[in-house]
Amino acid sequence: MAQTYAGEVRNGVVVFEGNPPPLPEGAKVRVELVQQPARPKTLAERYAAIIGIAEGLPPDMAEEHDHYIHGTPRRAEE
Repeated sequence: MAQTYAGEVRNGVVVFEGNPPPLPEGAKVRVELVQQPARPKTLAERYAAIIGIAEGLPPDMAEEHDHYIHGTPRRAEE
């Protein structure tokens, strides 16, 4: 009869819940993914509400942001 143990993966190692009996060396096991962990949101997902809402910016703001923010020479002038 198959025995079932619950647990989770931590730092790449399966850690069992509770205190299951030790498995004998060489025992054949099967690991079944029960629940896929939630993936972290991407930057675009986290900032979706504010992406593209800025108005009145220069057309080359993305390329020349250091010039506009810090006063560095324009990239085209380097």
